[in-house]
Amino acid sequence: MAQQQAFILNGVETAVASEADTPLLYVLSDELALQGPRFGCGLAQCGSCSVLLDGVEVRACVTPLSAVLGRDVRTLEGLPSLYAETAGLDEVPEYTPLQTAIIEEQAIQCGYCYNGMIIKATELLNNNPSPTEAEVRAALNGHLCRCGTYPGLIRAVLKAAGSGGELA
Repeated sequence: MAQQQAFILNGVETAVASEADTPLLYVLSDELALQGPRFGCGLAQCGSCSVLLDGVEVRACVTPLSAVLGRDVRTLEGLPSLYAETAGLDEVPEYTPLQTAIIEEQAIQCGYCYNGMIIKATELLNNNPSPTEAEVRAALNGHLCRCGTYPGLIRAVLKAAGSGGELA
């Protein structure tokens, strides 16, 4: 039986009983029942499993649990609380400005890519609050969208940046 392994998940100290070499994606989805990070390719090629690890996007399908012990993991579910913490809000909003812009732009269709796109765009906006279209395109490169909604996603990221998109 595996020992308890601890890391910070969406701002909360979390302990799991998975083996240290278990892919983080399996821990998040199977043991913790989170639905943001999704299994796509299992080879770190599509981005649907992306999470923020200490603020940097990583592919959870190839990241072992041992790599996140004691570190801060943020999933799609934890982005509103991250936004609230960083923006100094008293209450956690339902959505971040980026998520709101994606809804307003109707930038998602099937849902395969949205987790990774939002995670990567959040990382971008946290590091560059006013990206150019070319910078948004470069950041999202490597994230696959089966429906081809890239133009809407790019518009949404730029819209969120226009509203003070940092801490998206």
